Amino acid sequence: MTTFRNKDYDANGRPTSSMSMRQLAVVMIILNINYGRLHCSYTMDIDEPHTYTPPKHYFQTSSFDETELDDEALARNPLDRGPYFDISASRNITALVGNTAYLNCRVRNLGNRTVSWIRHRDLHLLTVGKATYTSDQRYQSVHNPQLDDWSLKVLYPQQRDSGVYECQISTTPPVGYSMTLSVVEPLTTIVGGPDLYIDTGSTVNLTCIVQHLPEPPPLIQWTHNGEEINYDSPRGGVSVITEKGDITTSYLLIQRARGSDTGKYTCLPSTANPITVHVHVLNGEHPAAIQRGWQTRSNCALLTMLFLLLMALSGVRGTGVR
Repeated sequence: MTTFRNKDYDANGRPTSSMSMRQLAVVMIILNINYGRLHCSYTMDIDEPHTYTPPKHYFQTSSFDETELDDEALARNPLDRGPYFDISASRNITALVGNTAYLNCRVRNLGNRTVSWIRHRDLHLLTVGKATYTSDQRYQSVHNPQLDDWSLKVLYPQQRDSGVYECQISTTPPVGYSMTLSVVEPLTTIVGGPDLYIDTGSTVNLTCIVQHLPEPPPLIQWTHNGEEINYDSPRGGVSVITEKGDITTSYLLIQRARGSDTGKYTCLPSTANPITVHVHVLNGEHPAAIQRGWQTRSNCALLTMLFLLLMALSGVRGTGVR
């Protein structure tokens, strides 16, 4: 048998040095090629442009510190947020029946938009700009350009005018700011009325309470039988104390009550309805006795009327017989 030997192997079958060197070179070339491919792929991934688009509701902010911008840059890029409401004013307005009410709406950056007022009760358009869009001319628009105010003016308001009103800006879509108007009827009462019974020599304390006013009444007067009470009169012992607040209370004090103090006393707030009470200064007589006396007199009057009616009927019958 003839034996053929490869020149790359020795007699013992081991690879020669030339074989090892060639194989090593091939391996190195392959490694270099693969490394280059990996390197190129990695480089392309880094340099590839970012194509991710955030959703519309995503709130984006700038990554730089705006304090680093100079004044010139800020002047070139002013903040423009469009029209918006100044919500510093109260949403709740209380007005007195018959007294003009104002609902104030302050709008910033209005631009070329318009301001309208809508009544929520019936979705009625009341005003647009300065024009009134309702047949009820009590509603008017008042504009103060210095303060950016668009007020709804309600003349002679009544309790039925109470409710929610909306100030609306003509953006797309429109934006609104709601306010609540409460039109109140002031209430004046005197504790213990309409009749008070006081013993002679005791102190008369008349307490007048005024409620449902936007602000306390500037003045409360007291009258006795239609005449204003003089607290400096020679009679003496007559004074008044008034406590003002959300509920205003006025106390009329009359010391050492006497017969002449009997009569009609009226509390007259300057911005509310008056109220009257009748004071009876008793001379040892119990109020029940007075009421029984009134009842007896009423019964007597009724009996007298019945008697006269019977007499009249008897006369008519007598005439008919003849």
